[in-house]
Amino acid sequence: MKILITWTSGFIGFHTARFLLERGDIIIGIDNENDYYDVHLKEERRAILEQYPNFFFYKGDLSDFSFMESVFEKEKPEKVLNLAAQAGVRYSLINPFTYVQTNLVGFHNIIELSKRYAVKNFVYASSSSVYGKNKKQPYSVEDKVDHPMSLYAATKKSNELIAHAYSHLFNLPTTGIRFFTVYGPYGRPDMAYFSFSKKILKKEIIDVFNHGKSVRDLMYIDDIVDGVVRCLDNSFQYEVFNLGNDNPITLEYMISLIEKGLGETAEKNYLPAQPGDVDETWADIEYSKKMLNWEPKVRVEEGMEKTMTWLKSYLTK
Repeated sequence: MKILITWTSGFIGFHTARFLLERGDIIIGIDNENDYYDVHLKEERRAILEQYPNFFFYKGDLSDFSFMESVFEKEKPEKVLNLAAQAGVRYSLINPFTYVQTNLVGFHNIIELSKRYAVKNFVYASSSSVYGKNKKQPYSVEDKVDHPMSLYAATKKSNELIAHAYSHLFNLPTTGIRFFTVYGPYGRPDMAYFSFSKKILKKEIIDVFNHGKSVRDLMYIDDIVDGVVRCLDNSFQYEVFNLGNDNPITLEYMISLIEKGLGETAEKNYLPAQPGDVDETWADIEYSKKMLNWEPKVRVEEGMEKTMTWLKSYLTK
């Protein structure tokens, strides 16, 4: 199967592409490798993928329609996995234009081309951020998501609406994945566990927002890849799934797991919550279990230990 994946130099894209390459799929990778975070880490991920003869990489931007059209015309992918997006809630307060360009213009470019080239399945990344400050817990895909708390969340909800229109109008099978907090080796440096670890190893004070009371549903990368691949392998006319752990933990507990994994003690500076942040994320995954025959297997204690082992090696090399 020939699968086009965007964001192959990114965290989830890299791990998913490597899994699919290992099983024999042909992967067409696209990434602009921007400097939102350390480009060297993105290049390191890509270098690993380029060791596979069935991996073909194009460097470019989703918002460049001519570039994207040239890739589709040359490669004619059978399936598309669109993971590329400008990520991060807090960064959307500083640089909103990049969210519109990548998450809206770029998303429309790739779904339009998927329609034109009659791909068999279009799978894309949404986010748990679409739930905003919904009071009902855990979050279900049946819940209303009409009150986003950030521009990032608004763009992700927009992606779901655009996908629904394309499924309805053009019979394009689409599946959206609402990712909850994903962690693991080769993870994003802008994520809390990564930045905390870096500061703790340097004996620097870490800022703990919402006084450590925020609650997050953490997902280990291997479980996420399993869910993403099942979405690719099963074509739905229009679906949206939660991929979470259904086992939320507090920020304070996450820091304790980081300390244990690093063998260090953190010096903490407790602060109020930041604008745009939600207090708690918790995934209802019963529908995902039923439709995808999937469920997470890695406990957060095990996953964080593996992540810290990699981080210590990466940050000290």
